[in-house]
Amino acid sequence: MKMKLELVPIPVTDVDRAKEFYTEALGFTADVDVAPAPGVRVVQVTPPGSACSIGLGTGLPAYDDREPGAVKALHVVVADIEAARSELIGRGVDVGAIDDVGGGVKYASLADPDGNTLVLQEMAWRTGDAF
Repeated sequence: MKMKLELVPIPVTDVDRAKEFYTEALGFTADVDVAPAPGVRVVQVTPPGSACSIGLGTGLPAYDDREPGAVKALHVVVADIEAARSELIGRGVDVGAIDDVGGGVKYASLADPDGNTLVLQEMAWRTGDAF
């Protein structure tokens, strides 16, 4: 069975502030920003080259029924963790040290303004179509 993850909802306190962080600081693409009904707003941002987006919003259970900061260790897979970390630090993002856990796997953590955490992950052996 082939499965594809397309959207991860992330609860935040301020959609505009979160959108700015994900697009300006992290460099994600803003794909959608709509208000399809009164009290509902949906923002979708996507990391460069990814098929999976992050959803930010209000007025829907995926956002309103969860506490901002509740998402922990959402993995963002990168080809070169040192370059990705350096670029993010250059954009003003507080990124933790690179942790080499062995087996060609490295991690570096960061948080959005609400405390949701993301983890840069490099697996050097995961390249080509598998990446």
